[in-house]
Amino acid sequence: QVQLVESGGGLVQFGGSLRLSCRASGFTFSRYAMRWYRQDAGKASEWVARISGSGDRTPSTYADSVRGRFTISRDDATNTLYLQMNSLKPEDTAVYFCNVYIDKDYWGQGTQVTVSS
Repeated sequence: QVQLVESGGGLVQFGGSLRLSCRASGFTFSRYAMRWYRQDAGKASEWVARISGSGDRTPSTYADSVRGRFTISRDDATNTLYLQMNSLKPEDTAVYFCNVYIDKDYWGQGTQVTVSS
């Protein structure tokens, strides 16, 4: 079955960096576009970034709130999705989830990112 397992979250100071990972299994990872979302307590879920699967040359895309600070990438050899987050701000505090749509949306359990001011 499809499994997505995020890791790499933690507490970081304003202006710091973190790299999130999402290990995927149960599907042909390289074929599918992957996404990162985030959700802070009491707020709606927010799409963060998208990266295409193999055979699709569409450039990676980002939410306006993170463009220029976050970079999405993937390693198809290890079935791992990444999110490099630089210049972190308190408003980036949220639980971050990786997502894939195959026959439906699949989600990981999330990893908490907390940015202190």
